[in-house]
Amino acid sequence: MEEKPVVILLRGDDRHAIQQLLNGMEARLGDPATASLNLARLEGRSASEEELRTATMAMPFLADRRLVILNNPLARTLNAASRTRFISLLDAIPETTALVLVVEDHEKVRRSESEWETLNSRHWLVQWIGNSHGRGLIRDLALPRPEQMSGWIRKQAESLQGQFTPAAAAALAAHTGNDTLLTRQEIEKLLEYVNYSRPVEAEDVEILVAPGGRVDIFSLVDAMANGDAGLALRSLNKLLEEQDAFSLFGMVVRQFRLLLQAREVLDEGGGAAGVAVELHQPSFVAQKLTKQAARFHLQTLEAIHRQLLEMDKAAKTGQMPLDLALQTFVVSLAR
Repeated sequence: MEEKPVVILLRGDDRHAIQQLLNGMEARLGDPATASLNLARLEGRSASEEELRTATMAMPFLADRRLVILNNPLARTLNAASRTRFISLLDAIPETTALVLVVEDHEKVRRSESEWETLNSRHWLVQWIGNSHGRGLIRDLALPRPEQMSGWIRKQAESLQGQFTPAAAAALAAHTGNDTLLTRQEIEKLLEYVNYSRPVEAEDVEILVAPGGRVDIFSLVDAMANGDAGLALRSLNKLLEEQDAFSLFGMVVRQFRLLLQAREVLDEGGGAAGVAVELHQPSFVAQKLTKQAARFHLQTLEAIHRQLLEMDKAAKTGQMPLDLALQTFVVSLAR
């Protein structure tokens, strides 16, 4: 009988897809009465080594396997000694346990590269899985490309027994980008609005998703680029009222990644049409990106991208709350 992997690495930035996959794993634990006894959820930034060892080494109760979900596992491997202990744990996990490591990661910023920013082919965890002889498995869960979102929205609606017209799907994608978690929430809200009795129309999207005065990521970046710290901070706080800091941070990272890519296109002699083609963006989005990218030097955008990576590490290791880090970042850039 083929052995099942005992370490499953979920790598990517599609938080909706990650959650759906975890939900499916939990559902396969079987009878809800005993499933909770075979499930452990741990946070890498706070769980002790003893808690992790106990969760992974325990025998399953009236089931074939236990499921242990560890979020932010890299937060507990910040030095060589802790990394060595973690690898020893991975080597010792019994076949009766499935340890799922959830790591938020992003594709590299350069258009010519497709590796992940953190868990690339040279990372020690990726190499451990590659040398594990089937004990480890990697599942990549990247966000859909922006041009795929309209189709993604319509498929999600169908899975919920509802419908979106093509125009409505395009309108929603224009407002939410490829943030699948936010988009899924908006899909559910819109289907409830039409009571599942008719397809969602573009007019419905404009009524529910884009009320007057709505702040979006473009207006936030505009304020920063214009050096208006007050407006930038007000825009940020408005966005933080509408979504959690981690979701907003993902939007900021993606926006500056797109601006860096657009700046490269501009430096190579391209314009908005080139940005649309190279970045696979609708023309109106490409025009906005081109306008914003022209306000920054390439070196500045590269420095911003490095700063965002440091903010991500600081938030995941508990060094600074992400909402405070975002406020500091926005004010400093808008000066």
